[in-house]
Amino acid sequence: MSLRVLFMGGAGMIGSAAAAEAVRQGHELTLVTRTEPRRALPESARQVRGDVYDDTLLAELTDRTDYDVVVNWVGYQPEQLAGHPGVFSGHVGQYVFISTCSVFARPVPSLPITESSPRRQPGFRYARDKIACEELLEGSYRECGLPVTIVRPFHTYDRTVVPLLAGWTAIERMRKGKPAVVHGDGTSVWTLMHSADFARALVPLLGNSHAIGESVNVVSGDILTWDQIHLELAAAAGVREPVLVHRASESVARRWPAWGDVLEHDFRHSMLFDIAKLRRLVPGFAPRVSFSAGAREVVAYHDHDGSRRRVNPDLDSALDQLAAT
Repeated sequence: MSLRVLFMGGAGMIGSAAAAEAVRQGHELTLVTRTEPRRALPESARQVRGDVYDDTLLAELTDRTDYDVVVNWVGYQPEQLAGHPGVFSGHVGQYVFISTCSVFARPVPSLPITESSPRRQPGFRYARDKIACEELLEGSYRECGLPVTIVRPFHTYDRTVVPLLAGWTAIERMRKGKPAVVHGDGTSVWTLMHSADFARALVPLLGNSHAIGESVNVVSGDILTWDQIHLELAAAAGVREPVLVHRASESVARRWPAWGDVLEHDFRHSMLFDIAKLRRLVPGFAPRVSFSAGAREVVAYHDHDGSRRRVNPDLDSALDQLAAT
């Protein structure tokens, strides 16, 4: 069944992948963005220029068209959502909020993580604000019937993104035979998901009445260690025997302070997910893009154009110093 879908934002990496998948599945899509999207969007999608944080604009859009689903890609702080219960309750069939699995407490009390795992992030502001957004919307579901579904992606990538803190700098180091610095001992468990797989999991949730009032972790369920992630990228880059050195997260953060928060509150912790709810809501879902294939795609994209292979010389120097200690 074709749905009328409104994306608030949605021109970024995972949003553009979801837009392409929604149109591929026959849905009628409108996107509201403030500027011209940098990523290609489907030709059949209608684009509206406007401020997605302007409740008057959103009320006008939903008054002119009865949307089956609204997807909020750009809600980062609760004040940005405060007017949405009044704007959308009774006017849309489903309000999907894109949150993040970073809302879950670190260290995780028990693995695997489920949708009911504790949410707590006292230090990482991005995640703390997302928790506040979720709580506002959950209250609106209970009090005024806002038909909300909370979707939580985790670490998502596509061909344009090297899913390492050091980005392409790490790839170049391995190609030159220099050590790649891996935080911790390289064995903490992590989960990566290709944006195309995220889109294939998300779109069937749109218009799914069983998802209303629910939160859903949209992750691949694959298990990777940080050493494995580095080794797959090295293999894709043609490096047969990469040199990996392991340094404590605290040591890495002292040498490169910009990574302090994300290491302390995110990357240093093992993150393993139970995706039983996702598979129940989207029967038959399984990721199609292995990380081996995704890594080859990432390297091929960057090798195609030299301007994409950006190395941060200051970071490279800091990693040299870390490797030497």
